[in-house]
Amino acid sequence: MAILVPAAPFLTNPTIATVFNPTLWSKKINAKYYVDNQLTEITNTNWEGEIKSQGDSVRIRTAPTLTISDYVIGSSLQYEVPTPVFQDMLIEKAKSFAFQCNDVQAAQADMDLQNFYMDDAAKQLKISITEEVFYSMFIGITPDTASTTASNTRTCTAANQGATAGVKSAALNLGTDLVPVLTSTPANLLALILNMGAVLDEQNVPDEGRWLIMSPFDRQILMQTNLAQAYFTGDNSSIVRTGRIGMIDRFNVYVSNMLPRGGTAKGWVTASAATSTGGTMSSAINRRCMIAGNKDAISFANQVNKTEQVRNPADFGDFIRGLSVYGRKVVKDDAFCFAVVS
Repeated sequence: MAILVPAAPFLTNPTIATVFNPTLWSKKINAKYYVDNQLTEITNTNWEGEIKSQGDSVRIRTAPTLTISDYVIGSSLQYEVPTPVFQDMLIEKAKSFAFQCNDVQAAQADMDLQNFYMDDAAKQLKISITEEVFYSMFIGITPDTASTTASNTRTCTAANQGATAGVKSAALNLGTDLVPVLTSTPANLLALILNMGAVLDEQNVPDEGRWLIMSPFDRQILMQTNLAQAYFTGDNSSIVRTGRIGMIDRFNVYVSNMLPRGGTAKGWVTASAATSTGGTMSSAINRRCMIAGNKDAISFANQVNKTEQVRNPADFGDFIRGLSVYGRKVVKDDAFCFAVVS
């Protein structure tokens, strides 16, 4: 008996398919990937509680450095008047979101639309704040200002950057815009990390609370070294939650897609911007940055973090809006360092 093989592909009558075959909407939402957020991992919030309810700035005081003199019996002591040292952190940045959720759409939808939208908005808000903080705190200018010269691409102290970094040795190469550190080999990258550790050591930066952020590209190079693989530790939940991949040379190492970048003959731009949008910088080549420091270096304070829901006066539905008002400041410029890599 002959076996009939249906022709492929199998299609029903087009008219019947249009009328009787429904389009099914899956309740499983396609995954949306978000950038890892390391803001809380590398900054301190030491002064956040003091500005939660009042004020638009906080004055941060630092102990003055007193002179230590050799003592000679019978000599007159010279009394100095300590000079007050302080700096102000302004609460001057704000970001928001706003959307509407119609009653009819919400009632007829097969999922909770409002919470669905809210979850995405909250994540996008955190990402936007982190990108702004990273750029302004590492590069030293606001994201909407074109970075065009090497002098305005660092907020750390001069001894913690460049080809002659090191406040004591001046011999630790962290790279420049014109001559970045080439990290094409694992050995070079590992040597750079050790240099960054030495730069912080020369500034007497404590081991506790040290962090290092690198790009995914540099991470894959680093993981090719046996030493790095031996050092790196960390549970799966911490990696998913914070981007932390482990510890090496006293640094908690994080991977981020939010670090500033620079293009050929262009200044530094934010992570989400095209490198071609940077200001003109002659002789510069494509480059990335690696940042290492201590949590004491940068302070972050969120004064207002509010979400509210109000009825739409012109239609049936709700308006949902969120606001975050915050401040950020480099409070110890000697407690972190900036490396330029390519």
